[in-house]
Amino acid sequence: MAMSVGGNSGGGGRRGGRRGGRRGGPIADINVTPLVDVMLVLLIIFMVAAPMMTSGVPIDLPQTQAGALNAQTQPITISIKQDGQVFLQETQIEAADIAAKLQAIATTGYSERIFVRGDGKAPYGVIADVMSRIQEAGYKNIGLVTQQITDH
Repeated sequence: MAMSVGGNSGGGGRRGGRRGGRRGGPIADINVTPLVDVMLVLLIIFMVAAPMMTSGVPIDLPQTQAGALNAQTQPITISIKQDGQVFLQETQIEAADIAAKLQAIATTGYSERIFVRGDGKAPYGVIADVMSRIQEAGYKNIGLVTQQITDH
């Protein structure tokens, strides 16, 4: 029966500090930091991009001091570009077809709100013609959309 001096009896030596543990092997924990980073970047991208997707036809609206309207439902929007092109929501249509299209999409009757977005440099005659065709279709709740004047 020989005893060794300084032997490996208890596991406190160079090898096997922990019983049954392996050093340098695969770790079963999930690293969440890259996932959180990617999610924050996506959140910022969507926060910046969402307001840009709301307006359909790019036009330069005239500015007034009127306040914003409180709308519970999504109104019908007719846009008139600077060159006189007319859009119903985001689809280009001819001015002569406005009354027929509006009568076809009348879901809640003719009391539905219609917004006319006319470019500040659009011909006044085109805007007046579009508004008269909307009234001809039977709609009475017509509003002109403008931008508020911002104090610089």
